[in-house]
Amino acid sequence: MRFLGIVFTLIILLFFTSCDHSKNVKTREIVPFDFNWKFSLGDFADAQQPDYSDDEWRNLHVPHDWSIEGDYDSLNPAGIAGAFLPAGVGWYRKSFDYLPEWEGKKVRIAFDGVYLNSTVWINGQELGTRPNGYIGFEYDLTNYLTKAKNIIAVKVDHSQAPSGRWYTGSGIYRHVNLIVTNHTHIAPGGVFVNTPNINEDQANVSIVIEVVGRIDADIQILGKIFSPDGKMVVEKNFGLDMGQSIANVEFTVPSPLLWSPNHPALYSSELQVISEGNVIDEVSTPFGIRSIDISTDGLFVNGDKTILKGICMHHDAGAVGSAVPEDILYDRLKMLKEMGCNAIRTTHNPFAPEFYAMTDSMGFLVMDEAFDGWEKEKAEFDYGLYFEDWWEQDLTSFIKRDRNHPSVILWSIGNEVRGYTDETQKMLVEHVKSLDSTRAITQGRGYYGKWIDIAGFNGHGEFKKGLNDFREDHPVKPIIGTEITHSYQTRGIYRTKTWYRARDFPAPWEIPNSGKFERIRDKIFLVDDLTEEEVFTGIDPTYQSSYDNSLVRMNVRDYWKSTKDKPWFLGAFRWTGFDYLGESFGWPARTMSFGVIDLAGFETDIYYLYQSIWSDEPMVHLLPHWTHPGKEGVQIPVVVYTNCGEAELFLNGKSLGKKEMTDDLQLVWKVPYQNGELKVETKNPQTGETISKAYQTAGYAAGLHFNLNKETIQANGKDVVIAEISVVDDSGVEVPNADNLIHFNVSGPGKIIGVENGDLLDLSPNKSSKRKAFNGKCHVLIQSSGDTGVIKIEASSEDLSAKTIKIEVVL
Repeated sequence: MRFLGIVFTLIILLFFTSCDHSKNVKTREIVPFDFNWKFSLGDFADAQQPDYSDDEWRNLHVPHDWSIEGDYDSLNPAGIAGAFLPAGVGWYRKSFDYLPEWEGKKVRIAFDGVYLNSTVWINGQELGTRPNGYIGFEYDLTNYLTKAKNIIAVKVDHSQAPSGRWYTGSGIYRHVNLIVTNHTHIAPGGVFVNTPNINEDQANVSIVIEVVGRIDADIQILGKIFSPDGKMVVEKNFGLDMGQSIANVEFTVPSPLLWSPNHPALYSSELQVISEGNVIDEVSTPFGIRSIDISTDGLFVNGDKTILKGICMHHDAGAVGSAVPEDILYDRLKMLKEMGCNAIRTTHNPFAPEFYAMTDSMGFLVMDEAFDGWEKEKAEFDYGLYFEDWWEQDLTSFIKRDRNHPSVILWSIGNEVRGYTDETQKMLVEHVKSLDSTRAITQGRGYYGKWIDIAGFNGHGEFKKGLNDFREDHPVKPIIGTEITHSYQTRGIYRTKTWYRARDFPAPWEIPNSGKFERIRDKIFLVDDLTEEEVFTGIDPTYQSSYDNSLVRMNVRDYWKSTKDKPWFLGAFRWTGFDYLGESFGWPARTMSFGVIDLAGFETDIYYLYQSIWSDEPMVHLLPHWTHPGKEGVQIPVVVYTNCGEAELFLNGKSLGKKEMTDDLQLVWKVPYQNGELKVETKNPQTGETISKAYQTAGYAAGLHFNLNKETIQANGKDVVIAEISVVDDSGVEVPNADNLIHFNVSGPGKIIGVENGDLLDLSPNKSSKRKAFNGKCHVLIQSSGDTGVIKIEASSEDLSAKTIKIEVVL
């Protein structure tokens, strides 16, 4: 699966790759443009001019996010929304040589994403400004290139903050490429593949193609479709009518392999534009053959009833901020897949192109979201300032970019939009449908608007009667949980008394509303305390419990019990899959602990609760850990999550009894604490094999242990190793309360690109060579350089045995 993910990532990153096979002459070339930029933070007069001296500027590769490189400071203007990291203005410059093979060609530069308000120049000539930081754009360089050295300059103006309600990052944080074509070529976004009619014998594949440039009667198009194993299954030759730039052709694919979350089979279409017998352009487009049907009877993928088991996801990734390497993104999606997640909502903006290539090849269902708000700003300097001038161009680019991805099954046009009108909603819906009528449209908390196809519910859908009341009034409209449910958890932290946000840790907007909890008490799902008196005391109130008992309106188990059997409820996207930077309760917290996976990519216990209700893979999980000095004899609630029907708990080899799973979705034992081994066992229902999970009481911290996600990477300047470091005792048992400061020393063809521990109160720099462990562990991210060899990583800490590991870097 990892190989497929990388392959299809490269397909999208190099979306147009082609040649005239008969003459071996390139008709379309992608020139990677990420390496060797010059960068400086600040504003500089005349920095767009070719003769401007950038000798003192920093050399770097993009993607790059300068905000994550800064210090956390309560005075930074991005404030709570931006995780207290800096914004500002930054400049990028890159020189490149004109290549002889570009003569007579069209040369464009394509940015996948620049945050925010970017202005681009070539050789001092301004090409344009784009305020939207989340959607890609292109500029034509052809008429401004010189036959010698050329200079691209990019000013990124993120001086006004906060520009979003969460951490956005700053800079050229996605990939950049040059695209070289003939003057007559397939337009950007000019291919649309869909599969309107499917049965087990054949599938109709409809392809719309748009050609720009000189169109005459001689222009012909050869279309081919290739199966998932690379074999051509059908081809067709057709032409463009005189004066027309768009053609629509249908193919019949026999015995189609259908794309689905469990079997993400990917075909590809190859379209060749031919003039005077020569191939002058060629585009390859991956696609899936699948049907999506949505009604009040449910969501059906290829006729199979499917419940959306989804998460909301922001675009940042802990220590790397918004400039996320593909290896880290893939690792995050792999964790979600193993949790049983089958759907992702891109909150609240378009993601990078490689994300969709991975969701295609890994089998996720995607709710693709265009905007957070519309005309009215939600953050002081957000996209609302530009919406009325730019929405149509940005929405068009977004839909055309993503409409060929089989993983994208829903469009979302907004989220919790302030003061929106039916007129604007209608305008956006009609525009989307003009570009793609094959997908349904929804809106986060837009259920009271009449133009969307599916009613999207955020927090209001978590009240006991919220969904049912809407259903009674709108019996023909399907409902989706665009943000359900909201709960909190901090890895390694436990409380046995239930906490409700409105009562125990109110959000800033709830503080003025004294008594709010009592007003909503009868509307929310109350959760029983695990003990009469709190077992785990003295915990910073910013940290939340990893039992399923820290919530807003409902916990995870009540979400599943109350929604899974409603056919008109399509499923939900949990807020959130991963902790994300920003949008915290206030200084010094960097996040709000919504994620089932923390900032460092470590699972909380709630991850395994979701796995027990979402995944078909037999599993068992046990919590809490079993190192609780000073709690001897105290009854500690021990919770087990499993999808195997029953489990048996053991303490130091003695059975504490078997329990059968009920609709409570967890098994609970009250266990008087004593040192030793706590173990749970269950049986795989299919094979009878024993599955177990155990914790050993840890002694004093004595050493360090590495866990690598891979031991070999390529010498490409892009590959990343995620190195998890645990503090262990002299028997190798992880010490779950350890907070030792760990120093990292890296030698060889690699570098540190980030350190993180998941502690929302740790304000240490992310671009550093040291990090404290938080509840026993942290991680360091190592990226390859362009050289082969061996990377050595040494981890050391005062009074602990040092540990060194090696990573092989190969071609």
